[in-house]
Amino acid sequence: MQITTVNLEAPYLLYLGDCPDMHHAKTGAGIAYWRPERCAGQMCLPGCPVDLGLAEMSIQDAIDAGVRTVVVGVAPMGGRIPAQWLPQLCELAEAGINVAAGLHTRLNSLPPLVAAATKGKATLTDARVPPADLPVGTGRLRTGKRVLMVGTDCAVGKKYSALALHRELERRDIKSSFRATGQTGIMIAGEGIPIDAVVADFISGAAEVLSPDNVDDHWDVIEGQGSLLNPSYSGVSLGLLHGSQPNAIVLCHDVARLKIDESGGDYPIPELDEVIDDVLRMARRIRHDCFCAGLSVNTSSLSDFDRDNYLSKMQDHLGIPCVDPIAIGMTPIANFLLKYTS
Repeated sequence: MQITTVNLEAPYLLYLGDCPDMHHAKTGAGIAYWRPERCAGQMCLPGCPVDLGLAEMSIQDAIDAGVRTVVVGVAPMGGRIPAQWLPQLCELAEAGINVAAGLHTRLNSLPPLVAAATKGKATLTDARVPPADLPVGTGRLRTGKRVLMVGTDCAVGKKYSALALHRELERRDIKSSFRATGQTGIMIAGEGIPIDAVVADFISGAAEVLSPDNVDDHWDVIEGQGSLLNPSYSGVSLGLLHGSQPNAIVLCHDVARLKIDESGGDYPIPELDEVIDDVLRMARRIRHDCFCAGLSVNTSSLSDFDRDNYLSKMQDHLGIPCVDPIAIGMTPIANFLLKYTS
């Protein structure tokens, strides 16, 4: 069974359109952070407030800079390409620049873009296309070890935490693989399965395919999707949890997030020990000894002093390592993970 692979030609132009905030620009932000050497610049529509710290480019700038692929760096709710983005994307494709996206709208379903790409001999790449013929999950326990990122909500740092933990394991020469489950992770890693594009009956089976049997000392670091707390996306989270069969979970949280984002109701995020207990209760239905290896928190809204104070208090309260994966790194969580699975 094959997984989704993408091979994007660098350098990239990250397209932001009229993205309203960094929250929705997580694809572009992720690529800019983890693959900066591949990024030549960014392109926005007038009035866009988002800045990834890259050079702002016009279409002519992109051509002059030798840009090979424009990557749609926005993940709007519903995953559709707005009509106001099409003129610029078409002009780029007509100029011979490839277009890549990870949205539910398939690039090849947009006739103007297809015509422009044909004229410019550019390729259209959709990263959010799952492999064909995925199986139903079997529940068979697999060899090797797995750690899954789970979240208190969407867009709270699951991908960043997984990539940072994988980088820490690699630094120690520990056998490990980053397993991408979303479009941004797939474009960063070059392969994975877009779990949220899989038909519901096959989500756990897709997770089994993504993380197959392996040698006993190999770790799969699995990017999470959605949240069991989010009424819109809890289904994909539970299927991924059961199919991943994790030996351990890492809870990811944004300290500024007090309630579920973009929800039609008022759903406060519970106390974090309650969230951990709920996730472990579900995880242990499949792997009875699953444990929480740490709390990974986006503390970018806090001062350094307040960040350190918050993480210290949470660590005392929860009894597990509590870190910011960007400001502090994942060393404490890696130590805890390896200690309790050796």
